Amino acid sequence: MTDPRDVADGDAAELVEQLRDLAGADPAEVRQVVSEVLAALDRAAGGALREHLPETIRAGLDAASPVPRG
Repeated sequence: MTDPRDVADGDAAELVEQLRDLAGADPAEVRQVVSEVLAALDRAAGGALREHLPETIRAGLDAASPVPRG
């Protein structure tokens, strides 16, 4: 039986590799792509995603594209 943590680690490693391929080897470009993807997911979730993210990531999302609360 496969440990779910092993699957999650493998999925995370694959995602990291895909982001590197997408954005190139420049860490700043990778961070930008990740921020844009998270911001888009947060918008699609009506701002609910950011509630589950660490504060440092939320701050980056707020700076990139704040979601209106209302």
